[in-house]
Amino acid sequence: MSKLAEQLEKVHAPLDKGLLRLLSLVLGIFHVAMVMWEPHQYANKIGGFDEVVGPLLIWAVCSSMIYGVGFKPRFWLWQIVFSPYISLTILIYLTVLYVM
Repeated sequence: MSKLAEQLEKVHAPLDKGLLRLLSLVLGIFHVAMVMWEPHQYANKIGGFDEVVGPLLIWAVCSSMIYGVGFKPRFWLWQIVFSPYISLTILIYLTVLYVM
C-alpha cells in the first residue's frame, strides 16, 4: 500500500463507525427510493435534475452504498473518488432540500 493510501485511510478513520455507515446506507436507499417512487415530485423538491445535480446524486448514492456496506478501497484514487466525506455531504444537502 502506498503512503498516500495510508494517509487517506487515516483521514477516513474518524468516519469508520457503524452508525455513520448505517446513516450513509439509509440516506442512499432513501434517495433511490424517492427517485424511483415519484421522480417528478422528488426533482421539484430538490430544484430539478440538471447536468450537475443528476450525476452528483448518482455518484453520491453509489459512493454511500460502497461506504455503507463496509467496503474499503485500497488504491488511493478510489479512496478519494468514493470518499464518505463528499458523498455524505451531498446526500445530507439533498435531504435538507427534500424536507424543506
